[in-house]
Amino acid sequence: MMTSPAPDPIGLDELDRRIVLATQDGLPLVPRPYAAVAEQLGCSEQAVRERLAQMLESGRIRRIGAVPNHYAIGYTANGMSVWNIDDAMIDAVGERVGALDFVTHCYRRPRHLPDWPYNLFAMVHAASREAALVRVEEIALLLEREFRGACKGRDVLFSAGILKKTGLRIAG
Repeated sequence: MMTSPAPDPIGLDELDRRIVLATQDGLPLVPRPYAAVAEQLGCSEQAVRERLAQMLESGRIRRIGAVPNHYAIGYTANGMSVWNIDDAMIDAVGERVGALDFVTHCYRRPRHLPDWPYNLFAMVHAASREAALVRVEEIALLLEREFRGACKGRDVLFSAGILKKTGLRIAG
């Protein structure tokens, strides 16, 4: 008796799975990366693009984006600015701070009182600690100007090194 393979728990069919495996370490650094992936997999570039779009739409993959090594491009002062923002204003503040061109990550996190009052995190990269602190001060001035009274405190935590530069991996 023949049996079917067990369905993939996240709903990837065989081509989707092969596309994820072929791209999870990054796209080829060529003028047409999707065409290169398609050639490797023996399918069309259009199929690769359509499948990736479907996986994004369905939430099976979250994003396609560049993951730079900030140290390699000269940004060695990586400061996670943390902010104690009034809960009633945090969504608006987070949207505004996250839209700044020098903020690469901005997200809400729960407070852990009494030791950790911060509920908004915004990552700033710069060539020096001084330059990073200038950026954080720019955020503070923006908050005071546009969201007077929303910020009750802040701090900056500087990275000592790169801890992770990859996403979730699936086994081949």
